[in-house]
Amino acid sequence: MNVLHSNIFGKGKKNFIILHGFLGMGDNWKTHGKNLAEKGYCVHLIDQRNHGRSFWSSDFSYPFMVEDLLVYMNHNQITSAILLGHSMGGKTAMNFALKYPKFVSHLIIADISPKYYGPHHQKILKGLASLDFEVIQSRKDAEDQLSLYVTDFATRQFLLKNLYRIEGCKFSLRINLDVLKNSGDAIGEAINTDKIFNNPTLFMIGANSGYVDKSFDYKMIVSFFPKAEILEIKEVGHWLHAEKPELFFNHLISWIN
Repeated sequence: MNVLHSNIFGKGKKNFIILHGFLGMGDNWKTHGKNLAEKGYCVHLIDQRNHGRSFWSSDFSYPFMVEDLLVYMNHNQITSAILLGHSMGGKTAMNFALKYPKFVSHLIIADISPKYYGPHHQKILKGLASLDFEVIQSRKDAEDQLSLYVTDFATRQFLLKNLYRIEGCKFSLRINLDVLKNSGDAIGEAINTDKIFNNPTLFMIGANSGYVDKSFDYKMIVSFFPKAEILEIKEVGHWLHAEKPELFFNHLISWIN
């Protein structure tokens, strides 16, 4: 049975699991992971399937990712954890908490709601698919090619964390692009269950993001997570944990405490 790859920081008795977003990896959360370890947690930065150093599979949906997390927790003898998920990772975390609530003491969701999201990464995926590793000889070559599709510098840097050298001067991507480029509906899928999660829950929303709508999404959030607190962080977008990391971390720790 495949077990997800993770980086683990700290040796505290309380487990803290973090799930990254689409096209990301656990390493995106390394700074927060180390900071949480200093607060006494054992932090698990997980690579979800088809991402980072975890296994590749043609099966890609939230039901599969939920079971991946259960296998990981059982493998590591974790019976309860604080669970944080960003974007796609937030959807995995919501689905997991609703199906296996006894494994989740606290749930933290970063800038995503339970609703359906239509495919919206097509240009990014097209840019990644355009990378010809028979021609590309350096990271700069890859960035120059990707810039034709992705104009935002920070987004390009985020995506290029997937770049790695496989032999000599030859590069590849850690993500399973062949599967992920056709996964728009799967990662946008709405939460669909009659179950609720009754443990403490925090939704952290980027005020400039546009991913979560106050008038519609807040009611849906509370319908699945009756104890949810919703915190809007000003002057940040979808990558709120990276745009203002200190502010994000302070809010996180304050709520947990």
